[in-house]
Amino acid sequence: MSVVIQDLKKAYGQKLVLDIPTLSIQEGEIVGIVGNNGAGKTTLFSLILDLIKSTKGTVESNGIIVHESEDWKKYTGSFLSESFLIDFLSPEEYFGFISSLHNWNDQDLKNFLAQFEDFFQGEVLQQKKYIRDLSKGNQKKVGIVGALIGDPKLIILDEPFANLDPSTQSRLKKLIEQLDNDGKTILISSHDINHIAEVCTRIVVLDHGKVIKDLEKNEATISELKSYFAV
Repeated sequence: MSVVIQDLKKAYGQKLVLDIPTLSIQEGEIVGIVGNNGAGKTTLFSLILDLIKSTKGTVESNGIIVHESEDWKKYTGSFLSESFLIDFLSPEEYFGFISSLHNWNDQDLKNFLAQFEDFFQGEVLQQKKYIRDLSKGNQKKVGIVGALIGDPKLIILDEPFANLDPSTQSRLKKLIEQLDNDGKTILISSHDINHIAEVCTRIVVLDHGKVIKDLEKNEATISELKSYFAV
């Protein structure tokens, strides 16, 4: 699924926090959005998901203007923060609720979750805990896997590597590689250039709400990015 941004601006009062004249993401790309705190990464994702209203401009998802229709939600999965979770449910209840929205039966969900046994590492399912009682890392696992229920074609993950231990970060990279092999369009934000460099095919740098760089990944561009953030 493609995403096309045109003249997109978001302001709070007199403060302009996002200003992107144009940005196009093609079907099957894995695009990393990188930038320091306050760069506008989460704001951009929130606008793509129609969680906040733009001050000006449009976001089109596969030709659908997101604030004019909800049809794009049928093929979109996302996880931006723990606030997306229903924390008074257990992980099993949460996954069951999400899967019911996609008309999955219990066996569909069981087959789906079986793929993530290695990712969960025995710390998420059958723990007799509410989501709010899980560690931040395990809450992140719940959110990421929940975003994949329904076989979405467009996946948006905000800082998915944060709060995960190195082993789980490695497992997540393998999971993203598998999603790429399945032809998904994936948008990932991160503060960490190394994580983005490993999994993304294209890297967009935001700074104070503006696109500073838009690069196809290769050794030269990774070196350029590391030098940019080292300043």
